[in-house]
This record gives sequence, structure tokens and C-alpha cells, in this order.
Amino acid sequence: MKTIFLFMMTLSTFSYGQNNIEIKKSKPSIDNYVKSVDNLTLDAAFELTKRANQTANSFHKNVSIAILDASGTTILITRGDQVGPHNTEASRRKAFTALSTKTPTLELLRNADANLDTKNLNSLPELLLLSGGVPIWYKGNIIGSIGVSGGGSPENDDLIAKSAAITELGITTTK
Repeated sequence: MKTIFLFMMTLSTFSYGQNNIEIKKSKPSIDNYVKSVDNLTLDAAFELTKRANQTANSFHKNVSIAILDASGTTILITRGDQVGPHNTEASRRKAFTALSTKTPTLELLRNADANLDTKNLNSLPELLLLSGGVPIWYKGNIIGSIGVSGGGSPENDDLIAKSAAITELGITTTK
């Protein structure tokens, strides 16, 4: 009896030792923590500004232009001769609005006006629902944005902003 009791006690110890389940922690991958993002450069901002100004000049207009990178940080702001100072900030906010909503501001303005549920977008402090802001795309991703003010009409501001594309390199103002 003593032997059976001793056997039963040791059996449970061996069984417990066999059920040692090792919990494996997966080693974190850098892909879980860091993501590369395509972004506009200062050289690209100069080229986009040059192209937008060429279109503005064809309308005999001087404009203010703001170029933002993918994070919404200003890369370049220019103000054309004789353009009111309010246009500089308007251009930046148009570019920010286009970037953050991933939508050209003329389209956003028209959609907001047509829908009572989105009309209050104009009450957000940084958004500016005026035409002339356009996201800038590369390989299906937004890499920045442009905002244009002072073109003489909403359609001109929109057209000038959209003309800034560097299509030969795949940098576009349409998705």
C-alpha cells in the first residue's frame, strides 16, 4: 500500500513536469514599428510652384502658392506680386484641407454644400472650404498637397493647382 501511495505521488510530479507548456513570445519586427512614407522634397516643391505659376501667368494672374509634405508640414510658400497677404494663409489652409481630407477642395466644397450633414466641415478651424487645394499623389499615395489663392475665380484656383503635376515622374494631382 505504501508503495502504491508513493507511486501515485511521484506519478503526479512526472505528469506535471511533462505538461510544461512554453509560451513563446514573438520577436517584434521593425515593420510593426516603422513605416516608410514617400514625401515631397524641396526640389519637387520648387518644380510644382514653377508649373502652377506658368498656368497662372497664362491667365495673367499672380497667385500665392503653398506646398505641404505628406505630414502637413509647410515646405514652401510663395506670394505673387500684388497678391493680398490673406491669400498666403488661405493657400496654406487650402493645401492642408486637401491633404487631410484627401480631396480637392473645390470638390469638397461642392459636396459639403450639397449635403446638410457635412455643411459644418467649414466650422473646423484648420479646414478651408475654398477651391484651389489639391492633394499630390505618387503611386497611389498622398505625398503632399498644393494650395493656390488669387487666381481670380474658384475654377482658376483649382485649375492652377491641378496643373502643377509632374506627370513625367508619376507625381500627379489626381489619384
